[in-house]
Amino acid sequence: MESVTGIFSSREGAEQAYEHVRQAGVPESKLTLLTPGSADHIDKEVQSVPTDTSEQPGMGSAIGALLGGGVGITGGAVLMALIPGVGPVTALGLLGAAIVGAAGATAGAAAGANIEKSTYEGLPEDEIFLYEDALRRGRSVVIALADDEASASTVRDMLKREGAESIDAARDQWWTGLRSSEEGRYSTSGRSFSEDEEFFRLGFQAAMHARNRCREFDQISAEMDSALEDVQQRFPGKNVEEPFIRGYQRGREHYQQLCDEGTKAA
Repeated sequence: MESVTGIFSSREGAEQAYEHVRQAGVPESKLTLLTPGSADHIDKEVQSVPTDTSEQPGMGSAIGALLGGGVGITGGAVLMALIPGVGPVTALGLLGAAIVGAAGATAGAAAGANIEKSTYEGLPEDEIFLYEDALRRGRSVVIALADDEASASTVRDMLKREGAESIDAARDQWWTGLRSSEEGRYSTSGRSFSEDEEFFRLGFQAAMHARNRCREFDQISAEMDSALEDVQQRFPGKNVEEPFIRGYQRGREHYQQLCDEGTKAA
């Protein structure tokens, strides 16, 4: 299974691309659309959903999520959720539910049950921070899970024709937005940012992996060591360890800052 992603400047363009990919034969269970949501919109939708007898009135609003609503595109259940550091988003279908769940979104009981039951080979957890960055900037994201490289290539071409930005371009833009401030901060360590940037960035990105966030350092130290070992094998003889670990630490700090800022804004 291979994930294919397209990032769109408008929701309308993303919706059109989603529909074309769906019509080309990609199952709805392997296709999703993520869009920035309105907090007021989400609150109104959640308030309109009746609670069951075991649920306190207003609980839906408190947890900020709904599965099975009728927002936007028809033909699939819509999850509305709050992603830490991003805010309210809508996600179409169970693949969308799995992705926002992996991102640590606050989700309701119905959504949570479906997320727990759904497992997706090839779920791109290492790209979720890029989806979040796009959503934070008001963009929409289409993700498809293709069965093989031929199918992935077809979907990739379709998204490109619809005006999508690739995930690789989004990754470069994400780093461009951070690079200047990170260079200034790094220079205070007495090390050369230009020499260390590649490994610092790889460490930063590793820390942004969905499974590594919001956990104590002793819980993810083995993950960091494994990622560091992979980079050392890719770049034998290079001074990788110190800049990678510095980048990893900064990635954790950066994500926490985004979450703190999101909490204040809410």
